[in-house]
Formats: sequence, C-alpha cells, structure tokens
Amino acid sequence: MPAYLVLDLTVNDLRDFLPYVEAIPAFIARHGGHYVSKGAKPVTLEGDWAPQRLVILEFPSSRHAQAFLADPEAQDLFARRHRSTTSRLVMVEGES
Repeated sequence: MPAYLVLDLTVNDLRDFLPYVEAIPAFIARHGGHYVSKGAKPVTLEGDWAPQRLVILEFPSSRHAQAFLADPEAQDLFARRHRSTTSRLVMVEGES
C-alpha cells in the first residue's frame, strides 16, 4: 500500500534551504519515492489552513517512507530544513 508524505513549509532562509533542495531528491529516490507535487503553492478551498508551499512524496509503503526519514545520511539535510523553514510533516497511507 503506498504511503504519502505531505510537507507544509514556509521558507525562512532561502540561502540555507537551497542545498537541501538540491540534495534531497537523491535520498527520496534511494527509498523508492518520487514527487507528486514539488513545492506547489496551494489554493485553500475550505477552512483556515493556509500553507505557503506543499510538497507531496509517494513511497511504495510506509516502511519505505519511514526508512527515508530515518536515513542516517539524510539527517544533516533534515536538520537544515528544520533550521531554514517552518514546516509540518504528515504521513498518510493510500489505497493499493
């Protein structure tokens, strides 16, 4: 069953964030993932959720998504994202 990571982010320091943007696709691919939406500006249709940018990643399973998030070689990149953005991340399983 596929799993999706949905990242809601606001970039606070673009200069610090750009190395993350350049390097993270290789880690996503390493764990079988791919972009469904890459930094698109969302349109709020209902409610008061107003994210500035959304990234949606699809992985073959939640195990793959969790392995991506736990990848020891990607931890410095995740720290960079945490430092340079305000972000929220959720995972949801899809239908097979």
